[in-house]
Amino acid sequence: MIGIVVVSHSRALADAAVALAREMVPDPSKQPTISVAAGLDETTFGTDATAVSAAIEEADSPDGVLVMMDLGSAVLSADMAKEFLDPDVAERVRLSSAPFVEGLLAAVVTASTGASMDSVVREADAALLPKAQQVGDDEGSAESAEAAAAPGGGEPDDDAKRLDVTLANEHGLHARPGARLVSVVGDFDAEVTAENTANGRGPVDADSVIMLATLGAESGHTVRFVATGPDADAALQAISDLAARNFDDD
Repeated sequence: MIGIVVVSHSRALADAAVALAREMVPDPSKQPTISVAAGLDETTFGTDATAVSAAIEEADSPDGVLVMMDLGSAVLSADMAKEFLDPDVAERVRLSSAPFVEGLLAAVVTASTGASMDSVVREADAALLPKAQQVGDDEGSAESAEAAAAPGGGEPDDDAKRLDVTLANEHGLHARPGARLVSVVGDFDAEVTAENTANGRGPVDADSVIMLATLGAESGHTVRFVATGPDADAALQAISDLAARNFDDD
């Protein structure tokens, strides 16, 4: 599992963003390591390349470390921090240009499934897509959709299994239930897509919290899940069980 480093001018901002992201993955055993290098101290704004370097070493993993930054000198400090690392560690570090809060949330949820660095980066880069769609930013939606594009798609094969779920939770398939769904799908050797039959959006990969958010799946809408692969039946049963619990959306 990749590690994640959060670099911000504000310790309070970083801690709040990390807390929000961790809430999406309530099982501590599934959470990626997240290290914070933020502020010059608890109350003084600023960034420190030495602190970023230490955070990278703390979060280091054979699968790599993704560094999320807010702005300005956070980017400069993160880039400089790589110079302080052993070359083999520095080679595993990726700096993300994704939006700080939305990108961090997407990265944490995706990393929690054991996804590759490329998959985590792709999710983080597409993190603004749901917001762009909601506010009618068609240009932003197109750019984010291109960033989120992944192999797959097309018509399901004849062996595909299907499950229709009518959403009963008050706010539909928003961020938290979407993250729970991604976690469940990630436990199985199956390819699962989701389509909102109420508005025709989809299908999208059900292991992407960002793409699930683009479905606009509200309470009362029916979402069709299609699964293929060795664990297709088991994956759909687990999704059915999760839906019966309203996606654990308290």
